[in-house]
Parts: sequence; structure tokens; C-alpha cells
Amino acid sequence: MIHRKCSALGAALLTAGALATTTHEAAAEKTCPYTSSIDRPALTDVSTGPSVKQAQCLSNVWGGVPKVAVDGVFGTATSKKIIWIQGCHGLGRTGVVDQATWRVLYDPALDCYDPYPK
Repeated sequence: MIHRKCSALGAALLTAGALATTTHEAAAEKTCPYTSSIDRPALTDVSTGPSVKQAQCLSNVWGGVPKVAVDGVFGTATSKKIIWIQGCHGLGRTGVVDQATWRVLYDPALDCYDPYPK
């Protein structure tokens, strides 16, 4: 009996988590409509195009620190912002927008106590 209740509770929590993620992604797609939330290629300092615009836009929605230009060019300002966001989420500060970085861009932590680099 207890096992069934725990299983049902676990399933309900997983469903709620999946719905919350979908809601965040849907809201992000309305705010940043450059690509779909399932289009998440790895981005580096040589990347260009709509996926870079999506990452730039999401990074601007995420934090109040300097906004980056949403120009589709992964330049120094974009790299700096991504590194800061990665640090805020305990990710490796690589500057590469990998799958873990995309996840936090679409579902960020509410606060960051990591100072923005000068």
C-alpha cells in the first residue's frame, strides 16, 4: 500500500516537473522566437546564425547584467555572458553553449551571487 502511494506521488512529481519545463520553454519561445526549444546545437566563439540569436536573447532574459546584442554572432560579449551564466549554475566555465547550458538558459536559477566579470 505504501509502495503504491509512493509510486503515485513520484509519478505525479515527474509529470509536474515535465510540465513546468515545458511551460518555461514555451514562454522562452514567445520571448525569443529565433529557434525552437528543441534546436540546441553546441555553440562556440565561431558560431553564427539563429541559434546564436536564441542563446543571446535567452541570456538577456535571464540576467540583468549587461545585455548582449542579439545579432547572431557569438562574440566576446556573448562568450563572457555565457561563462557567467555557467558559473551561476555550477557548470564548467567553458563559454561553449552545450546541452547543460541550453537547459539553464531555458530554465534558469532565480538568483546568482557570482559577480559579473569586468
